[in-house]
Amino acid sequence: MKAITYHRYGPPDVLQVEDVDEPIAGGNEVLIKVRAAEATKSDCEMRRFKFAVKWFWLPLRLAVGIRRPRRRILGGYFAGEIASMGASVTDYSVGDQVFGCAGLNFGAYGEYVALPANSTIVAMPDNMSFEEAAAVPLGGLNALHFMRRARIRPGEKVLVNGAGGSIGAHAVQIAKSMGAHVTAVDSTIKEDMLRRIGSDDFIDYTKQDFAVSGQVYDAILDMVAGSSFSTCVRALNPGGRYLKANPRISDMVRSVLMNRFTNKVASFAFARESKEELIALKDMIEDGRIVSIVDKVYHMEQASDAHRRVETEQRCGAVVIAI
Repeated sequence: MKAITYHRYGPPDVLQVEDVDEPIAGGNEVLIKVRAAEATKSDCEMRRFKFAVKWFWLPLRLAVGIRRPRRRILGGYFAGEIASMGASVTDYSVGDQVFGCAGLNFGAYGEYVALPANSTIVAMPDNMSFEEAAAVPLGGLNALHFMRRARIRPGEKVLVNGAGGSIGAHAVQIAKSMGAHVTAVDSTIKEDMLRRIGSDDFIDYTKQDFAVSGQVYDAILDMVAGSSFSTCVRALNPGGRYLKANPRISDMVRSVLMNRFTNKVASFAFARESKEELIALKDMIEDGRIVSIVDKVYHMEQASDAHRRVETEQRCGAVVIAI
């Protein structure tokens, strides 16, 4: 089969398309014919092995390869069809259209990927293309996780800092579906998209600092790795919830102290990316409460261009690779 591979850490040009052995589904695995995969910021970080959050650098390097990558096919989020399955798998049928997560197994940048049958894989929404479905799991699962932890009530004011990315754009829609008044913070080029998917207010961070505007919020989802913990917390109402998606160790320590000694709540728990959550997203999509936002679709041979597009931060929505 053909796959997008990389044999060393580095810039987008280390990606190449080559022939590799097709995986075989074991007894409790499913073999998925991949139709589309999202090119994510995580893929880019793994490719060059540079991360916005530094503290897990060493354990991750030990896990995935010190001098060069052990797993040479990236891709954690995908849509495709069940091609075959192991003898003990009963939950799927050949031809089922599915979407989901490969987790740290990666492999979705290949024409086929074999995954445990209990992975976060569910039936695709019936009102989406493969490309649209592949753009959902990363952003949708993480956004749903944080919005549920925020316990948003109708009428509350929610701010999403870094709303134009995959997670932020889904968070805007999910918060709106929960009845919140949503303020999106991002750059000028993303305003039209964010208003189109439901943002009530928009703040251009290149022109205005939301934290010193005088406005306060009931919940803040902060997608920006380098933002100030204390500044964001000051923009919360009493009882407000601060959700930090890319926490530094100092943020974790301050969250514990804040939860113990103040009337505000901070959370940095990472998403479980469970089947239950993906099914909930599927239902929301089919009900029309949220939509997939695809910025651009690239062919496999254009994988380097897809990664460059992700890294420019100029995209409005997800970047998808058609496999």
